[in-house]
Amino acid sequence: MANKLRITLVKSTIGTKPNHRKTIEALGLRKIRQTVEKQDNPQMRGMIHKVKHLVEVEEI
Repeated sequence: MANKLRITLVKSTIGTKPNHRKTIEALGLRKIRQTVEKQDNPQMRGMIHKVKHLVEVEEI
């Protein structure tokens, strides 16, 4: 079984760059404290790295 990541939005996207907002939306996050589980792959890691100041990540 592949590793998964639990991604939680912890800061608002108000006032952030449009690219960051679109990345958060692409991760499936809409509201603060919302959590999603995604597969751990280089694409997800890159998206998370781009918005690391807005999210918390946990490996599961």
